[in-house]
Amino acid sequence: MRVLAYRFSAFGDVAMTVPVFREILEQNPELEIVMVTRKNFKDLFADLPRMIFKGIDLDDYKGFLGLRKLAKELIDEFEPTYIADLHDVIRTKILDKIYVRKGLKVFKIDKGKEEKEDLTDVWNLDKMQLKKTVERYADVFREMGFTVELSHKLRSICHEKSGIGFAPFAQHKGKMLPLEKSYELVKILAKNHTIYFFGGGKNETETLENWEKQIPNTKSLAGKLNLSEELQKISQLEVMISMDSANMHLASIVGTRCVSIWGSTHPFAGFLGFGQSEDDVVQINDLTCRPCSVFGDKECYRGDWACLEEINVQKIIYKI
Repeated sequence: MRVLAYRFSAFGDVAMTVPVFREILEQNPELEIVMVTRKNFKDLFADLPRMIFKGIDLDDYKGFLGLRKLAKELIDEFEPTYIADLHDVIRTKILDKIYVRKGLKVFKIDKGKEEKEDLTDVWNLDKMQLKKTVERYADVFREMGFTVELSHKLRSICHEKSGIGFAPFAQHKGKMLPLEKSYELVKILAKNHTIYFFGGGKNETETLENWEKQIPNTKSLAGKLNLSEELQKISQLEVMISMDSANMHLASIVGTRCVSIWGSTHPFAGFLGFGQSEDDVVQINDLTCRPCSVFGDKECYRGDWACLEEINVQKIIYKI
């Protein structure tokens, strides 16, 4: 039994599939999963049994004709029993239709779009926890008839842990603690712990290298590790401190506890890392406008980013 699954989106969304696939494959020994996603995500799936990684460059498959070519290549190479659309966007909807016409059964994720629109309505004062994204991934396989009981527990792959990881950046402003607060946090924590910085890109790397020079007992790993090495290092940490970003999900993959910081987004939308504790979430709870965004990509409704500006670094230190 072979399932062809695809998700082409952001790094964090794809990383969230890994602990789900691990438990699905353990519970269904007759199953093989082919994961089709971006080439540079390969190392996320390295240690999963009966997991076949297919990395592609989306620029090679533009437009309808490109997607038809991709669909044919995937069928010819893998001969899947079922199709799992874990993304449900225009690109994957086209792939889905092609596969249905070829007689394959397609099962797709229910992203809960309307629920999330209600959740992020700033006038909605009755906000509640939505289904976790990892459960939405699992539901796709449940619909196929597979047994899936997610543990929602971390599995550490390293038992000798030391140091604290800190990833102060996020893709959008609405998810990122102001840098002056992050700097203040590091100065306090570095008095008693070795702090390792994680980031990517030229600007982030420069910032973190400057911090390393200015704050004793810190080390910037930004731009120095490939994905496999980064996962290995995160597995060795006592705790990771991250925004609502991919680093939280990397910590989940390797079984490291993560203290996560949330601004305009909220764990209610379902994106808390697999196995991470709600007790380790840092957020301003008494702002009725939160969450105003699922992904943190909207401008602040109030204009003052109170959801991030009002976070006291002592609150984060207390969680550590």
